[in-house]
Amino acid sequence: MKKILFTILLSSSFINAQFTDINIVKEVKVKKKGVVVSAHPLASEAGAKVLKIGGNAYDAIVATQYALAVVYPQAGNIGGGGFLVGVKKNGEKFTIDYRETAPQKASKEMYLDQKGNANTDLSQNGRLAVGIPGSVAGFFATLKHCQLPMNQIIQPAIDLAEKGFAITEQEAGLLNSSKKYFEKYNKTSNAFVKNENWKSGDILIQKELAETLKLIQKFGLKGFYEGKTAELMIDELKKDKGIITLEDLKNYKVVERKVLEFDYKGTQIISMPLPSSGGILLAQMLKMSGFENLEKYQQNSTHAVQVMVEAERRAFADRAEYMGDPDFIQDKTSYLISDEYLKNRWKSFNFKKATASSEVGKIINQPKESTETTHISVIDKEGNAAAVTTTLNGLYGSKVIVSGAGFFLNNEMDDFSIKPGVPNMFGAVGGEANAIQPNKRMLSSMTPTIVLKNGKPYMIVGTPGGTTIPTSVYQSIVNVVDFKLNANICVNSPKFHHQWLPESVAFEKNFPETTIKDLENLGYKAERWGQLGRTEMILIDDNGNIHAVADGRGDDSVSVE
Repeated sequence: MKKILFTILLSSSFINAQFTDINIVKEVKVKKKGVVVSAHPLASEAGAKVLKIGGNAYDAIVATQYALAVVYPQAGNIGGGGFLVGVKKNGEKFTIDYRETAPQKASKEMYLDQKGNANTDLSQNGRLAVGIPGSVAGFFATLKHCQLPMNQIIQPAIDLAEKGFAITEQEAGLLNSSKKYFEKYNKTSNAFVKNENWKSGDILIQKELAETLKLIQKFGLKGFYEGKTAELMIDELKKDKGIITLEDLKNYKVVERKVLEFDYKGTQIISMPLPSSGGILLAQMLKMSGFENLEKYQQNSTHAVQVMVEAERRAFADRAEYMGDPDFIQDKTSYLISDEYLKNRWKSFNFKKATASSEVGKIINQPKESTETTHISVIDKEGNAAAVTTTLNGLYGSKVIVSGAGFFLNNEMDDFSIKPGVPNMFGAVGGEANAIQPNKRMLSSMTPTIVLKNGKPYMIVGTPGGTTIPTSVYQSIVNVVDFKLNANICVNSPKFHHQWLPESVAFEKNFPETTIKDLENLGYKAERWGQLGRTEMILIDDNGNIHAVADGRGDDSVSVE
């Protein structure tokens, strides 16, 4: 078990200590206890502490998100957006969509130069890249499912920001490598830049962020979308090309959508509908690979991987052509996940060779998505379950810090197709369904998912990773349902990913070389990647035993109430 020295100075209602040895707990097995799994031990602890004082899974998920905005600023946020999938102990299923939206002044041509060429630097960095933040509105929309008032739920995050915490080696490395961007896009002093390099154990104090959180605590939604914080945001954006207005902020709305649900081999999958592509992709991939009875094979064997790669190929081809904000396009979800459509889609599968991507879709592709998202899985002792994936899009989002308010703004506008039909700097092209329009939500791959068995939560799962998110969640479900593997093996065994274009298949380090060679002999192109995602998984067996695992690829941690 890994130990790191953290500084925690939380209010007496939570923890009353200065320097405390905290375990980065990667795995727990408990019964009738609430469990929180997230990307940072202090965030997981904040959620667990809220459970201990009478909160439920939804109190914990909000507290954890606020804490991640402090201790995991590269992806945790109040300046971005996300999706929540919930299943209550009474069987009620719900989602909350707090994805960012395009400003009123946004247009299809906003990232094109005079010659019509796409300028991806503008869509990925700086103030024009920012979409209207949805996270804080999402936290307040979750409140109706909570037990505690927001002023209690937000307090751990305020304490962490105000009093500080010791950063890990990984966090120090990220801050140091990003310093040049922080200085390029921010001309005022901030908490993240100092003269010397950051190192493990240094204390990160964020006084401005603490004051911003206190305004939310005192004034609620208006403490963020109106008043001082809103004015600071707009003042920051006006410094260079930003187009979000005070009216945009005031008019932002959360959307509660019907869950996307379908059956898979005796389980019921509950996931996110459009504007996340994740739920549709998950349904398509599980159903198509189900035609080949994956349970006959072993995890990461040649036949299993080939079947799953080909399911991924066909699903991602559909993503590029058909998927976007359902309020702006014809929503073809029911058609795309129907057995009739998918059986026809699968007819071209052949165990003897790789399918050419040109055979399963028009050669257009979705824009490249950043891997800098973060996921939280929670279950409480009553059986309420929540899965949340949230993001700034890029690492530290747009790299813009709101001066006087202390938080990063997203660069989510790059998740739109900034010029439909034309390759961007990554060679990726988006479809018309995901073109920029005012007030539109950009297409996402985030896939917060809850799996039910006999009507009760069986698995809570999700991961960061951009377009690799749906394929990692897909593999997680197959590992449990088809290959009968435990949560630890599911989370930490090497993964693979394919997304139609580019044609190659990405394999994580330590992936079985014999499988890769076999697939290359069938015509597949292989790439080796360092890592794919950071999965947070909770499994609950028929006797109520909970097995929770945090991904070993980072500082991710499990905390128990």
